[in-house]
Amino acid sequence: MIIKEFRVTLPLTVEEYQVAQLYSVAEASKNETGGGDGIEVLKNEPFTDYPLLGGEYDKGQYTHKIYHLTNKVPSFIRILAPKGSLEIHEEAWNAYPYCKTVISNPMYMGDKFVIIIETMHIADRGDSENIHRLPPEKLKMRQVVPIDIANDYVSRADYKPEEDPKKFHSEKTGRGPLEGNWKESVEPVMTCYKLVTVEFKWFMLQNRVENFIQQTEQRLFTTFHRQVFCWMDRWHGYTMEDIRAIEEKTKRELDDQRKRGEVRGMRAETD
Repeated sequence: MIIKEFRVTLPLTVEEYQVAQLYSVAEASKNETGGGDGIEVLKNEPFTDYPLLGGEYDKGQYTHKIYHLTNKVPSFIRILAPKGSLEIHEEAWNAYPYCKTVISNPMYMGDKFVIIIETMHIADRGDSENIHRLPPEKLKMRQVVPIDIANDYVSRADYKPEEDPKKFHSEKTGRGPLEGNWKESVEPVMTCYKLVTVEFKWFMLQNRVENFIQQTEQRLFTTFHRQVFCWMDRWHGYTMEDIRAIEEKTKRELDDQRKRGEVRGMRAETD
């Protein structure tokens, strides 16, 4: 088991991020879907009476998705994986500002594989020490990984000039570009505390796969939040009603897009 807490600081309010994140998920899903691979949305509906974080949060929006990933994993996994096993289920309970996501492969891996992502969204600069209230034994295992969306390394495959926070300036809000040690002075400011627990119980592959998953999560969080910031003029001003309409439209587009065209989006960087 590997536990990492990624801290993504952003020049947004917590309220803005709720809309920004949902809009960007819908857009990024379309960029990752095509040629048989991609995202299938099974459910997107309100939930109640599902206690989270010790019962502090118990209602919000529930989603259930399937990720079809045949062309998006390293070759050593494709060779070993049975046909059809590269379909990953994602269940998410969004009780904003707290969210919990559980990723699994129930058909083939059962309880031998799980990724749990717990996120708290707080109006600070990433300096809260135990926002997820971890007990001492898990706190010792946790590794904190700050993410700087402007200055962290981005691979050539992931880099787009129009999604570079060091170049982007928002016409609607006047924010950006992000320069130097921007996290110390920017206003408004908030941080996504993303606690990622990975467990992959497969003899001889456990460490390699768990590390690969954590590296992939860091890559995804970095790329995605660069998009969140640089797409600001697209989502700023939307309401939650607007977002739900966009999500419904996106679901229909994904169903069509997944069945045709070429493979799109992020693939494994090394085989």
